[in-house]
Amino acid sequence: MSSLAPYYLIFKALHIAFMVTWFAGLFYLPRLFIYHAEAADTVGRARFCVMEKRLFVMMTLGAVLTAVFGLLLLGINHSLLGQGWFQIKLALLAGLVVYHLRCYHWIRRLRAAEAPSASRWLRLFNEIPVFFLLVIVLLAILKPA
Repeated sequence: MSSLAPYYLIFKALHIAFMVTWFAGLFYLPRLFIYHAEAADTVGRARFCVMEKRLFVMMTLGAVLTAVFGLLLLGINHSLLGQGWFQIKLALLAGLVVYHLRCYHWIRRLRAAEAPSASRWLRLFNEIPVFFLLVIVLLAILKPA
């Protein structure tokens, strides 16, 4: 991977750009779930199903490309694996992947008309990515020992 070292900053920029794409979806998709759960008409619910599916595909593409460029960065600088802040970041990333998969679970539930009776849980679910984003960015910038 040392032959890719001159491209490290380009890979890092792409990693960040696709992370932004991924998080845009993670922030907006749960908001669609709330609107979907509260929709009273069949046409509106069907529209939300289409929107949710398309957004999930886009955010999954963002997640995959974030991972690809992250792995390229790690291949160039594998010493990151020995740093505590990076290990915490990887653990948070695993949690974020679980959250991403839970979004898919909600898409399927809402498509099957299994909406919760109250959207309160979805409103709480909607806030979870904020925690991940803040902590991951703080770790990446501050690199605490």
